[in-house]
Amino acid sequence: MKATGIVRRIDDLGRVVIPKEIRRTFHIRVGDPLEIYTSKDGEVIFKKYSLLGGLEDFAEQFCDTLSRTTDFTVAVTDRDTVIAAAGPGRRRLLGKTLTPALGDIMEQRGIWQRGDEAVAACEGEADYCAALAAPILCQGDVLGLVLFAAEGDRRPGDAEYKLGQAVASFLGKHMET
Repeated sequence: MKATGIVRRIDDLGRVVIPKEIRRTFHIRVGDPLEIYTSKDGEVIFKKYSLLGGLEDFAEQFCDTLSRTTDFTVAVTDRDTVIAAAGPGRRRLLGKTLTPALGDIMEQRGIWQRGDEAVAACEGEADYCAALAAPILCQGDVLGLVLFAAEGDRRPGDAEYKLGQAVASFLGKHMET
């Protein structure tokens, strides 16, 4: 654990303010769920909670099937990171932070396909670009993306579009139950 040197007081309602710098660094937005952990040493730890985090094995199977079918690297993300991936770029994407451009695409809530402009799939991975990004929606909230990525300027076809749309819709419906 790393000390920040920042001290905050708890108010009379039990609230504590998480400093803006920390929220920005860890991509914590208004309304994001935080999980609370405690240790025997009296530590209280806040961790970003990912609704899709419990689906890693399930998502991994979807990614593997889609990757074999389409020859793209396929990933499932939560709002910030790649939680499952399969295909040639699996190791380069898994666990990496999404780019702000993909965050913007996610917020538009529509399926995005690569045009002339390349969008890096993850921070620090300029070689792997998003070809298709289908948002996973659950009760109106964006939980993450089904992402098709590839090296170079490869573009998705109608089959990839429909597969991305179907898997994103399925994962969103699965989260509602």
